[in-house]
Amino acid sequence: MMFVNHYTSGCLPAQIEAAAQFPQVFAPRDPQSHKGTHGTLAVIGGASGMSGAVILAATAAIYSGCGKVWAGFNQAALPLPVIPERPEIMLSTGNALQKRSDIHAWVMGCGMDVCPEALALLHTRLTAPDRSTPLLLDADAVTLLSRHADLTALARDYPTLVLTPHPAEAARLLNTATADIQSNRQAAVTEISRIFNAYTVLKGRHSLVCSPNGSLYTNLSGNAGLATAGSGDVLSGIIGSLLAQGIDTEQAVRGGVWLHGAAADVLKDSEIGETGMLAGEIAPAARWLRNQIIAAQK
Repeated sequence: MMFVNHYTSGCLPAQIEAAAQFPQVFAPRDPQSHKGTHGTLAVIGGASGMSGAVILAATAAIYSGCGKVWAGFNQAALPLPVIPERPEIMLSTGNALQKRSDIHAWVMGCGMDVCPEALALLHTRLTAPDRSTPLLLDADAVTLLSRHADLTALARDYPTLVLTPHPAEAARLLNTATADIQSNRQAAVTEISRIFNAYTVLKGRHSLVCSPNGSLYTNLSGNAGLATAGSGDVLSGIIGSLLAQGIDTEQAVRGGVWLHGAAADVLKDSEIGETGMLAGEIAPAARWLRNQIIAAQK
């Protein structure tokens, strides 16, 4: 990354103070830990023509400290043998990946499409015999949830579910207009969490996070640079990675949202600015910031 060694630490004191809300996210690593200690995340999405979405999410996950990351494509065969810039990420098809029993958290929906094959992938996960691992649904998986009423009960019964809709996707979930969502964002995010018994992230300026019990968190980090293709995929990868690392769900979701926005603030303040900020720049900045905050606490 062009700017990896040129991040500014000017706002670090304020960021350290804000990060204190999420102590598990910013806890130092055990010197005796190994890759198995930090969990395995599976990201399923990437239909034909949208492979980049699952790659962005998986890349964000590995930058966020996951021990191992799988990228599962909703395609009959792998579109590429390896991700050239990130050979650390293991590749599979979505169907094959769901047969594994060593996954600690799942992310589904990034570029997955809403085709019958995507619906089958989502149904398989929601009805899996072992559903003890957290599941985050983003993008196309959220749209599928809104289109198929039979999935609501399955999703509601999933033990640890996270939904990350943008306002239009939230409108589909609640069968209303996007303008209605934006006119009362708190009511919308609370209702989605109630219906699906889920942690819900309603994305946008000052993203809202609602827990299944109705408690609300308003995120104040971030800037307009996040309004770029792939930013939501990166957020899903960050949160999924934290979940796979065994961090408490509420801290993983709220802390992931904050870290995503705070990384964009680092980029904005590092002579990059908001215009033209790329989704692929966010995760390296988040890694830098997380390590800076951890180091400052020692």
